[in-house]
Amino acid sequence: MIQLSKFPFKTMKSTPNGSDNISTGLLLQSGMIRQVMAWVYTYTTLWLQVLKNIENIVREEMNNYDCFETLMPALSPRDAWEKTWRWDSIDVFFHIPVTNDKEYWLNSTHEEIITPLLWEFIQSYKDLPVCAYQIQNKFRNEKRAKSWLLRGREFIMKDAYSFHSSDEEFKEYYEGMKKVYLKIFERLWLGNDIYIAQADGGTFTDKYSHEFQVKLEIGEDLIFLDPLSKECFNKEVTPSMISTPNKSDAILLEREDIYAPWVIGVEALTKTLGVPAHKATKTMMFETNDGKFIVASVRGDYDINTLKLQKIIGCKWLSLAQEEKIKQMTGAEVGYAGIYNLPASWIELYLDDSLVWLTNFETGTNKTWYHSKNVNFWKDILEPKKFYDFKEAKIWDKNPNTWEIYEVFKWCEVGNIFPLETKFSLALGVKYLDENNQEKIPLMGCYGIGISRLMGVIAEYYMDKNGIAWPENIAPAYYYIIVLWEENLQRASSYAKNLEKEGKKVIFDDRMGKKIWFGQKMGDAELLGIKNIVIFSDKTKDTEKWYETKIRGEK
Repeated sequence: MIQLSKFPFKTMKSTPNGSDNISTGLLLQSGMIRQVMAWVYTYTTLWLQVLKNIENIVREEMNNYDCFETLMPALSPRDAWEKTWRWDSIDVFFHIPVTNDKEYWLNSTHEEIITPLLWEFIQSYKDLPVCAYQIQNKFRNEKRAKSWLLRGREFIMKDAYSFHSSDEEFKEYYEGMKKVYLKIFERLWLGNDIYIAQADGGTFTDKYSHEFQVKLEIGEDLIFLDPLSKECFNKEVTPSMISTPNKSDAILLEREDIYAPWVIGVEALTKTLGVPAHKATKTMMFETNDGKFIVASVRGDYDINTLKLQKIIGCKWLSLAQEEKIKQMTGAEVGYAGIYNLPASWIELYLDDSLVWLTNFETGTNKTWYHSKNVNFWKDILEPKKFYDFKEAKIWDKNPNTWEIYEVFKWCEVGNIFPLETKFSLALGVKYLDENNQEKIPLMGCYGIGISRLMGVIAEYYMDKNGIAWPENIAPAYYYIIVLWEENLQRASSYAKNLEKEGKKVIFDDRMGKKIWFGQKMGDAELLGIKNIVIFSDKTKDTEKWYETKIRGEK
């Protein structure tokens, strides 16, 4: 039982200035959190109770799926990460200065630690599948860190890692983990607005990974939902088709080269040349990991999605071509490149399907100071055998597989699952013996839930003008007991102790004094978000009914 007369973390009369969203302001006002520095918070008693309640739900469902809890160190040595070639390739880790001629990292993920750990204990296919998890503080030097709980530089995460003897076994386990996650979010009262979105598999796999997204207006990005197939996509991988196809002009005009010095970019071109953005092209040039020079072009009102383009090309990475390389390959200054008059026939050209049927359009001429308009396929440029989809999806785009216009809304990611394939087990030399006593490399999966991020999402999801209306099963207390006048303290205290014996957590508002009046106590009950409010007062002192009750949010 928490007695507010002894409780150090007081509420504030109003929301403090400087909060970049309402829910964080309410949490600061309630005394549940305090900011230590940008993107790093201290959790006080009541917020910590919410955290424990969420952790327990996550822990129960993971344990029910035969996952085994561990606790791995936050610190790891450099050599663990050099074996998987990640020491020099990840720029968001916090490096610890050299100590005793050794370098360390503060971990934001634990594949390099869990893989050799489990393989001390697993030898045979009979030991598979197996999954271990932990709930632990993580550290990540986020470039997109926010000044609240959605994306911080220190955060609490549940990360799990599974090991498998076959692709079929892994797929079955992976689909089972989706159900585990949905059960967790259902128990956290987010089930009505949880979506499983396909996302990029990163460097781990060519397959999709999956993100668990909560529909939330304050969300970081957009999610694309096909209303027919019910498939969801993260913006970075959304297959897209323009909703209004290009219509061929009745007359194909003669190409016209326009002298336009210092006119660079679609917006400037549309004004100078009098060409609308959907009649222009946006052309970019890239280099691949294997030394190829790539030219890619989309319609002028779209952007190029480099992840989609990378998958189409089949390379490990793309980077924007350097200025000198562009001059060398096109013969023109940067900003005047285009798909017309490309000087080298061996340059690989990729055209997005937003250009299909486009006529009398603008493009760069690969000649400094010049752009061309009224350019047409077959007449001025050989039309490619194939167009591709590497545009970044926009509102009103269609799913090319169903021709349905996407429903688009903002989201916050609260969990993700990844096929890791053999990336880590191969690099770390992990093997097991199959049924024929042959050595095989295990497949792996990774499953994360951002616990502290999830807390912030729930706070935002359930806030109202008075505070955070916590679901009962994760609230910092089940009852908020208000006592008016000292002569009612004893019977209210007895009642509170009985509730605690029944396993119900209680906040006991026994504050007395002229400045502590009923309105303030009721306001704090609402602010702290406790659903069940019980009032002991002189009004009920001499009646058979010992107290009054109120449900938060109701009259």
